[in-house]
Amino acid sequence: MKIIKPLMKSIREYKKSSILSIFFISMEVLMEIFLPFITKRLIDDMNSGILNNVWIYAIILVVMASLSLTFGVLAGKSCAIASVGFGKNLRHDLFAKVQDFSFENIDKFSTSSLVTRMTTDVTYVQMAYMMIIRTAIRCPLMFIFSIIMAFVVGGNMAFVFVVVIPILAVVLFLIANKAMKLFDKVFKKYDKLNESIQENISGIRVVKSYVREDYETKKFKKASNEVFNEFTRAEKIVALNNPSMTFAMYTISLTVSIIGSIYIINTKELEGLTVGGLSSLLTYGIQILMSLMMLSMVFVMITISSASMKRIVEVLTEKSTIHNPIDPVMNVNNGEIIFKDVSFKYSKEAEKNALENINLSIPSGSTVGIIGGTGSSKTTLIQLISRLYDTTEGNVYVGGVDVRDYDIETLRNQVSVVLQKNVLFSGTIKDNLRWGNPEATDEEIIEACKISKADEFIETLPNKYDTMIERGGTNVSGGQKQRLCIARALLKNPKVIIFDDSTSAVDTKTDALIRSGLKKYIPSTTKIIIAQRISSIMDSDIIIVMDGGKINQIGTHEELLRTNEIYQEVYSTQNKIGGIGNA
Repeated sequence: MKIIKPLMKSIREYKKSSILSIFFISMEVLMEIFLPFITKRLIDDMNSGILNNVWIYAIILVVMASLSLTFGVLAGKSCAIASVGFGKNLRHDLFAKVQDFSFENIDKFSTSSLVTRMTTDVTYVQMAYMMIIRTAIRCPLMFIFSIIMAFVVGGNMAFVFVVVIPILAVVLFLIANKAMKLFDKVFKKYDKLNESIQENISGIRVVKSYVREDYETKKFKKASNEVFNEFTRAEKIVALNNPSMTFAMYTISLTVSIIGSIYIINTKELEGLTVGGLSSLLTYGIQILMSLMMLSMVFVMITISSASMKRIVEVLTEKSTIHNPIDPVMNVNNGEIIFKDVSFKYSKEAEKNALENINLSIPSGSTVGIIGGTGSSKTTLIQLISRLYDTTEGNVYVGGVDVRDYDIETLRNQVSVVLQKNVLFSGTIKDNLRWGNPEATDEEIIEACKISKADEFIETLPNKYDTMIERGGTNVSGGQKQRLCIARALLKNPKVIIFDDSTSAVDTKTDALIRSGLKKYIPSTTKIIIAQRISSIMDSDIIIVMDGGKINQIGTHEELLRTNEIYQEVYSTQNKIGGIGNA
């Protein structure tokens, strides 16, 4: 029930179609149940030489068959609407849930796993739902009513069916139990397969640059074969279902036909069993066994999809580690930032903190540079400001208010981040820039692009700001992409703007012009610049040197150049190769 309840919420507006489907299926079953009974009456009357009622029976049979067909068509239509609609809602709910996740939640589920859950897993659950509201309702009704009618028309002969049912039930249970364990493994292999695809496609340029196509093809083939092998093992077990049912069906049909015929021809020990009754009994026997066979298929489908259900429910019931407070603050006064005794680690199980005992005060409107070696937690530090993660210990304040007390949307609209990995989406340049501000005018867009120096290349394009950006921004260079992302962040008109190594692909001259434009056009905005080049931060009001998740020293360019060994080493290295001289 813990699994079913979260899934049921996604049915919503398709409850009516689901209920109608059950109603139409029930009516279809009733028609099919009474058809053999009317046929019995017809055969017995004809066998007795009573031909007056033949036309009446014929009309009744045609009407019932027509109604059965009509109800079947209506059931199929409503079932299709209900199951496809359920699948649509389930995908929407999963996607909406992921959008609400914090970075910590996303770290818990790999990207490839989330993709599998929203595609393959949802498809299996949708198919299972279709079979549940159609076949799982039809089969028990058909099974129960067929047994009742078998006793009505066949008397004690119907006990043959009762004997075989427990045997088949045990066989089906053993098949399903074994298959379920294997399907659990299959979906984990699917995750690895999707991970291989995603990694390869996103890094296709690197693959081709290093001529690693053969290696990647072999890696994918290995992952694909693992899925194939596990799925084959599971399907081999599931495949035993049909022959078991078919063997039982024909064995029972032959037994009933032989014994029933002998009794009808030679004796009258089975009172009430007529030629018409034997014919109807065989029909009901087939209906009973077909119901069991279909029920076993439903059981197998539910077995296959049970792993998918669990994986989907894991996402639907996952609680975001970051959420709004009860009475959130809806206004950010200024760009002042304070870190007070802050420590942070990415997971509770981690032995070491990524950030350790951070105390920092940044005045509103100032420009702050952050520098440090790879793995010194520079990016981790700034992610706490916009509350992409919450601190493990201590507090982060923006505008004098703890970030956990803000409305999340309000905070992130006022703390704009140009991330290290610049992402553009398919659409025009204007469409991408308006991610920063959907209501931005053309004039505001142009001004933001002038500050970021993106206008320089946009004006050379045939369609200028209406130029289409391909998915992921593959038709623009790294430096152009960075400048567009900076312009997008500027359109938010934030209190704080953070650049996480966002000008690494820009030449030093353009980098200097961008910094000059930022100082001139947004003087009251707090500007935090993470950079590898000292030339990008040397004119900052203060510079923070990070080392091993701790603040090594804070000071101006001149102060650090005199007193800080890390800063001196970086400066010396870059100065030798011309990094500073080109600033």
